[in-house]
Amino acid sequence: MWIDVNQNTEEWFSLRLGKATSSNFAKIMANEGKAFGTPAIEYAQKIALEIVTNERDESSSFKNGYMERGHELEPVAVELYEIETFCEVTKGGFHYSDDKKLGDSPDGNVGTNGCIEIKSVIPNIQWKRIKKGGVDSAYKWQIQGHLWLGEKEWCDFISYCPEMPVNKRLYIERVFPDPEMIERLNIRLKEFLIEVDNNVELLKS
Repeated sequence: MWIDVNQNTEEWFSLRLGKATSSNFAKIMANEGKAFGTPAIEYAQKIALEIVTNERDESSSFKNGYMERGHELEPVAVELYEIETFCEVTKGGFHYSDDKKLGDSPDGNVGTNGCIEIKSVIPNIQWKRIKKGGVDSAYKWQIQGHLWLGEKEWCDFISYCPEMPVNKRLYIERVFPDPEMIERLNIRLKEFLIEVDNNVELLKS
């Protein structure tokens, strides 16, 4: 299900409450096939606490310079993407699974079939993406989450760096659903949600 909502609003944060969201899928998929690592364990505890208290846990939240840069540059990246692709980007809103335990917020939707994920980066990161091509592995699970939960046919990964020459400021890589990755993601998330449920029971006991 999709909710028409602006990101980083109180309504958006409320929708995310107590859900495992795609921006955190990478930490859940780490050590796949083995026990969850510390980041995933702490994330499961955070979600469980939100479920029991119905309050947003901000104890581990922080903003650094890179995050602030991303928020400031994202509208510029969207505008340049629209000019280059002749597509209109609308708000990403919030998608959640049928059981309402998983959530997803792309940076924007393109029609009904596509979405975008934007990363505003510094020059050395942009250089690496231009030379290597493809999508940064750190975001592959987040993007598959967009495609899966949002039921999209494609997602354009956008890397934006205003310090680069004009013709290299925007890097776009289109990603399509990978059934094998989505199946692995689905299996791992089921295991993760059991971890969340166990923590909920512990808090209620």
